[in-house]
Amino acid sequence: MTYDTVGSLKGLDEFSLMDLEAVRLILRGDSVVDWHRLHVRDEEEARTLLRAQEFRPEEPADRARLEAIKNEAIAYLRRHFEFPIPKPVARLSVEEMLVLASGKGHRQLCACTILKAMHIIHHLEGRELLFSIPMSDQEVFHLVEEKVYRIVGGMLAAGFPITEFIGGRKNKDSLYTKLLSKTDTTAAAIYDKLRFRIVTREADDILPVLLYLSERLFPFNYVVPGQSTNTIFHFRSYCERHPFLRMLLRELQAGVDDGLTLSNNTFSDQSYRVIHFVVDLPVRLPPEIMELAPPAAWALGPIVFVLCEFQLIDRETEAANELGDASHAKYKERQKVAVMRRLKLGGRAPARVPPKRPR
Repeated sequence: MTYDTVGSLKGLDEFSLMDLEAVRLILRGDSVVDWHRLHVRDEEEARTLLRAQEFRPEEPADRARLEAIKNEAIAYLRRHFEFPIPKPVARLSVEEMLVLASGKGHRQLCACTILKAMHIIHHLEGRELLFSIPMSDQEVFHLVEEKVYRIVGGMLAAGFPITEFIGGRKNKDSLYTKLLSKTDTTAAAIYDKLRFRIVTREADDILPVLLYLSERLFPFNYVVPGQSTNTIFHFRSYCERHPFLRMLLRELQAGVDDGLTLSNNTFSDQSYRVIHFVVDLPVRLPPEIMELAPPAAWALGPIVFVLCEFQLIDRETEAANELGDASHAKYKERQKVAVMRRLKLGGRAPARVPPKRPR
């Protein structure tokens, strides 16, 4: 199977330990920098991870780019921390590094540390490239939409358990209202200028769909920490009910709690249920765009990052959300009331919002 082939959806009893770690990170909004081990079984699985980052390991230019990021990470660790990195580890390919980071011992620790530094360096340089290219936000958004629609369109065509898919850009009026309603009224605080919503047939379809998306659309390591909401799955209890997942629980690298990850959105009703997260989605720029970039940007590679919001929910929960105070209409009403109060009275009469408690 080539990477571009749609492939199939993994059932819950086909999840690997790496799969379960990835979906848990997305649901919690954790950072991969806090991991101490990967669970990559072989170099082919490592290449799958690299392709999810939009790298093409078989192409010489991308291979050179991966080596450059790796060498900069090693140089940084030696410059600032005198980190002891054995020469055999420094000479490994990135795929070999990913496999080594899944083992044990001092060399495994070295590989993990290098990969964490690589993650940060690549992300920063991708952001720098985004500001260097002669493209408007709208043109960049179009590239993101093309990628998302291609992947999700393939899932729909293959009969995946998706009953609804909605994608779109937040209009200007919605952006104005959102910023006026937030404590942080800077434009950088808006993460959902691009947002995509997927409704699955059943709740048990959510994690397989989420895993599939993390392998082909957005890599789990670029989920924005602290921006996830999970008010559907009590993770430990859910895994305990599935015998295969229950066996993997004890091997997860951090303690597994059973709490939900609540939203910090004060306008959401306490009964509202959803999986929501923000991704800095990697997008590969076409050659004709790279040719227009200034020469200094060429060394940064062809990959940029664009913030997007994703929501996953099952059909039954979606229907329940549209009843009463959890509905979108009621949400917008509460938001508008708060904005009007703020515009008229400023901070003298803050909106009274009931505390959110998981149902």
